[in-house]
Order: sequence, then structure tokens, then C-alpha cells
Amino acid sequence: MTCISQLPIGVFDSGVGGLTVLNALREALPNENLLYLGDTARVPYGTKSSASVTRYADQAVRALRERKVKFVVIACNTASAVAVEPLACQYPEMPIVGVVGPGADASCGVSQTGRIGVIATESTVNNQAYQSAILQRRPDATIQALACSLFVALAEEGWHEGELVEQIVSRCLQPIREGKDAGIDTLVLGCTHFPVLKRAISKVMGEHVHLVDSAETTALVVKRLLRDHALANSSAIQGKVSFLVTDGPERFVRVARNFFRETIESGAVELIDIQHFQKI
Repeated sequence: MTCISQLPIGVFDSGVGGLTVLNALREALPNENLLYLGDTARVPYGTKSSASVTRYADQAVRALRERKVKFVVIACNTASAVAVEPLACQYPEMPIVGVVGPGADASCGVSQTGRIGVIATESTVNNQAYQSAILQRRPDATIQALACSLFVALAEEGWHEGELVEQIVSRCLQPIREGKDAGIDTLVLGCTHFPVLKRAISKVMGEHVHLVDSAETTALVVKRLLRDHALANSSAIQGKVSFLVTDGPERFVRVARNFFRETIESGAVELIDIQHFQKI
């Protein structure tokens, strides 16, 4: 019988962006087994309603639970914004963590002035999850939130650096750099795609603006919770990583090269259908 601590951590995202969270988990928890589920059939989530995203997230968690995971990380910012709390209530026996809370914690911790910017997808910005989470932790904060959905396409196409990318990033970030509330000292990368554009964003914003990558802070939260719940894998052997997708495994492997630091073999990606995992 497999010891519960040796079971994998389930990582769920709407597509490939959550691989940046997977990178952070691999670095912080190299001996943990990881099972990544990308809902590539229904990506992007950023333009979907909250009800649809919550339903999709529930189906993903049910699929991961069937695979016997010990912990679930919602790597998608949009799903984290609307689904973490209801899912945590629905599955109290399993720790479920999203990326919004850790990102908010980190931004409040590093900002000296309380002037914080958030860039994310349209859905995440409109839901105001980051704004609410930051204000809960730091009521004196002044927050500027900006939808930068074009960054998702840049990241997936491998356009990460260079003069043209910097021009596009500069144009998209203009409202947050030059608006009436300009002067932020911290910028939250509120979409899992955005860390691959970190260099271009940093160059445009300037060295005085601290960039918060919620993937890194989420990995540290997961590490602490594994210890607190006695779920940490004590094995000294490097953990295995497995992949599930709901559509287009070949495209997933191709696009994943822009996000994941390890090579993914096409045979290592399993195609599954999660839409039959309906809430009873």
C-alpha cells in the first residue's frame, strides 16, 4: 500500500501557464511527485463566467482526486480567484491552495509605499480577487489593476524578449505607468503566463518596481502546509512529474517548451476527459 506522503501533488491549470507554478514546486519540493492537469480543451478561462470556471475547476479536482493526489494546487489565477474557497469547503479532507492568496501576501510584504499594481486577465481583474486579498492584508494599500490578456499570446508563442516585445509590453502597461495613480513600487504578475515575460516587464517598469511572481510564493506555502499536515514526502529520490490534458497533447508539448524547464516527451502526456466529473 502506498504511503499517503508518497502520493502526488495535483496541480491544475486551464492550459500551459500553470507550468510556471510547476517549475516553482519542482525547485522548492524536488522529492515530491507531481501530477499536472491542463484543461486545454476549454482554455482560456480568463474570458469565461465565474460559474463556468468554478464548474470546470470542480471537475478538475474530482479528476485529480480519482488519481489519488494528496494535495491540490490551483495554478490558474482565474480559477483561484473564484473557486478556491468553494472547493476547499467541498473537499475539507484535502488541502487546496490557489495562487491569489500567496501573491497578495508577498506583494503586501515587499511594498514599502502600499502602492501596488496587479496585471492579470480580464476575468481576474474584474473579479477583484487580488484587490480584495491585498486590502484584507493591508487596508491602507492603493491598488491599480490592469488587464493584459495580450501577454498570454506573447508567452505561448515564445515571444519573451526583444525590442518588439518590449514595445508591446510598454504600450500595454502604459496606463499603470503613466496614469493618475502612477507610482507603484510593487507589481503582481497575476497570471501564470506572465513570469516568462518577467525580463521585458521589469525593463519597462524599471528597477524600482518589485515584481511579485505568485508561483514562487505559492510553492513556499505548499511546502509549509505539507509539513503542517504531515504530508511531506521524506524520500530522497527525485519526484516524478506526470501530465494530463483534455485536448491537443502534441500542442501542449510544443507550447510547454516556453514555460517548463524540463523536457516533456509526447508519450508522457495522457489525454483525458474530465467533463463527466459532474457535481452530484
